[in-house]
Amino acid sequence: MKLLAALLTALPIAAAAPATFRRQDNTTSTPYRPKVILDNDWSPAGFIPFLQALDAGWEVLGLASDTANTWALQTGLHGLATLEVGNLSCIPVYKGADYPLLHTAKRYEAWKAIHGALPWEGAFAPENLTYEALGNDPTSGDPRRVSRAAFSEGFPNTTFAADTNAAYFMVQQVRKYPGEVSIYAGGALTNIALAVRMDPDFASLAKELIIMGGYLDVNLLQTTGSVMQADINGDINLMIDPEAAKIALTADFPNISEWSRQDTVTNQVFPTQDFLDEVYAVKNPYSELFYNQYGTVFPFWDETTAAIMIDPSIVTNSTQFYLDVDTAYASSRYGNIHAYQEALAPPGLRLVNFPIAIDGDRLKAEIKRAVQHPKSCADIV
Repeated sequence: MKLLAALLTALPIAAAAPATFRRQDNTTSTPYRPKVILDNDWSPAGFIPFLQALDAGWEVLGLASDTANTWALQTGLHGLATLEVGNLSCIPVYKGADYPLLHTAKRYEAWKAIHGALPWEGAFAPENLTYEALGNDPTSGDPRRVSRAAFSEGFPNTTFAADTNAAYFMVQQVRKYPGEVSIYAGGALTNIALAVRMDPDFASLAKELIIMGGYLDVNLLQTTGSVMQADINGDINLMIDPEAAKIALTADFPNISEWSRQDTVTNQVFPTQDFLDEVYAVKNPYSELFYNQYGTVFPFWDETTAAIMIDPSIVTNSTQFYLDVDTAYASSRYGNIHAYQEALAPPGLRLVNFPIAIDGDRLKAEIKRAVQHPKSCADIV
């Protein structure tokens, strides 16, 4: 869920125009519902993207968990718990991979000794059982360790879908609904990369890939102000699994949209206490969690990305370039993204749209509506 600040819509390198978001027409008596799988490092206050999708009439095929802010088991349990809060347990949750493709906490420590610490280390932060006991998610150590104290939303009574894992679930769904399934990745890209490698047709059969993560032109911002300022202009999603990010961003998805936290789009709209109060004027379990857990420190990163997936017209200004991910472990930019003009881009990259601004009022209205009037299983089944 830690991301950066700009939306990128990628095309094959040969394309000469921005990607278009395909919306199917209703050709049957049943209204068409766009389909999405949401893969995220879920948290007590991380439920708004699936509420946004449901509010817009999308069919949420399932949630997947990944390792980014904390381990995939813990994030998946948060996903189960936040669905349960709103009587949405009819939506299945699939546990993702415990570990990144190559990166580990020990490997990160070696990199940090040379290049310095990340402002937010996510699951790779040193293990601290005392900190966990105070209500925080587990980091380092055993990825199967669960910190029950972190479940301010309540510990789930439901369990993960047992028929398969997150990556293969994605493969199954794009084959079942070719050209219809959006893949939303709000955390690390490990599960998506595994699906790409498992099935050579996976990416091309999906409708689009919506990614949140990557650093672009934020180094100066990270040197000014507090460590929190550096954190707001930093990200863990790509840096915890750079190799997976490279695989996902070079796969042949018809459309790829990626947010990069540059002090523009995803850092454009912050929650304020007035907005928390406004949303909480309508009392329900989700508005209570939002009011008590969301806070006013970080921007609406996940929610902005979900809003653009649902309706790209919320973007009011954007530009274009080609995108790559630095996968050189010896590099201080390991896990960061790099932008190119066409004349200088290496082969195999994708042309992307980089949003510069969104309609912030529309975003807040969408969040308010989705949280104040959430859908339940009775509405969607």
